[in-house]
Amino acid sequence: MSTKPFNKPEGVVKKFLSVLPERTQTIVVRRFGLDDEAQKMTLEAIGDEYGITRERVRQIENFAINTIRRSDVFEDEHDGLQGLHDTVISLGAVVGEADLLSHLSDSKKTQNQLYFLLVLGDSFSRYKEDDEFVHRWSVDDAVAQNVYAALRRLAVSLDAETLIPDQEFIKMFRGHLGSVDERHKENDETLRRWLAISKMIGRNKLGEWGHASSPNVNARGMRDYAYLVIRRHGSPMHFTEVAKSITELFGKKAHVATCHNELIKDSRFVLVGRGLYVLTEWGYSSGVVRDVIRDILKKSGPLDKDELINRVLKERYVKENTILVNLQNGRHFKKGKDGRYMAAR
Repeated sequence: MSTKPFNKPEGVVKKFLSVLPERTQTIVVRRFGLDDEAQKMTLEAIGDEYGITRERVRQIENFAINTIRRSDVFEDEHDGLQGLHDTVISLGAVVGEADLLSHLSDSKKTQNQLYFLLVLGDSFSRYKEDDEFVHRWSVDDAVAQNVYAALRRLAVSLDAETLIPDQEFIKMFRGHLGSVDERHKENDETLRRWLAISKMIGRNKLGEWGHASSPNVNARGMRDYAYLVIRRHGSPMHFTEVAKSITELFGKKAHVATCHNELIKDSRFVLVGRGLYVLTEWGYSSGVVRDVIRDILKKSGPLDKDELINRVLKERYVKENTILVNLQNGRHFKKGKDGRYMAAR
């Protein structure tokens, strides 16, 4: 039995190439990047080198593949190709091309050799990248179609701003997979590989999932990074800490002054104390302390001093005396005979 090609494919590739005429062999090597340089050449580039059309190069490539498949050598190496087939099955039966090749080898040359074997193997189906999915390989079309349908259903179920922790999202995805083989469904790593096929769904650097188009998933600037940092922290953060965390978590140099300016400009953030920011979605409102007091009184009606202070402190990180000073402003607030405060009309 020959060595499995996903361990050492070079020998198998050489045997396959040996059945080809010399020029055809050279064209295939350059087309698939099978030499030490590991640089794949386009049909046009090869055609220019040999003074032939790109279509003629394509014909030579197809001739080479068919010749190898009909050869005795190809039949002799069946066990090796079966080993590669079994590997794809173990990865979920359908897997993104980049994910598959990087899983099999870190070497670009070896990856090119493995890709060549995938092209040759009659049990491997390659699906080209489209609007929904990346390039991928499958050895079971039924599984592949079920996975694609589940990914579509999952994407539709998400709203634009949703961010979901990894394990919760894996569970959600599993619920959309229906009759897919349990050996695949129960493997979290397989499910993550399937999720990576989708161009509609993405995962940010903090391990949270959502719509691929969302800035919460594909952060594009300081404000997006700041949002993710504060959201992860879960409580008010000083802008200096936000800048520090952006650098630590994302490897992006965040200048403190720039970070502060970006937080001020973005409606996703609310200043709740001296340099302290929270997320608007947490229920905090913008404005100075006076505005916060007025909003609370308008929503709740008259409140006594202690209750009002407690509610304001949930919205702003300020000293109690700051609240009391604002309440003394008769233009904005009045104190009733029962000792409760109300907004002045």
